[in-house]
Amino acid sequence: MMRDHIIGEDYELWDIVTDGTLATTKKNAEGVDVPKTRADCTAKDLKKWEKNDKDKKWLVCGLGPDEYSKIQSCTTAKEIWDTLQVAHEGTPQVKRSRGTMLYSQYENFTMKEGETIQEMYTRFTTLTNELKSLGRNII
Repeated sequence: MMRDHIIGEDYELWDIVTDGTLATTKKNAEGVDVPKTRADCTAKDLKKWEKNDKDKKWLVCGLGPDEYSKIQSCTTAKEIWDTLQVAHEGTPQVKRSRGTMLYSQYENFTMKEGETIQEMYTRFTTLTNELKSLGRNII
């Protein structure tokens, strides 16, 4: 859902969230990449930082105090997004394990005793949506 909101604002904003396209660096005297100061930034660099700040605003505006404390030290939208993803979805290993567990529930899905068709349908839809969100295809 957050993806849709950000893309609705500006498609490039989502690229910054996922790719972290804030490579505003320059070579120092030793030939090492170092962050540019504001004075060294081009108009294009400043536009990237402006878009990063818009992304940060979109990402943090709905967070409660507990979630905000997890991301308050993040400086880029990508850092915030990655931190929130791990907090909500877990590491790739956790996601894989969760997907396996949910897929097992899907394969063994049956109507519970005393459950209405509407309740069963809601439970089934929730299960399939969770599987889809984890990238598991259901045929």
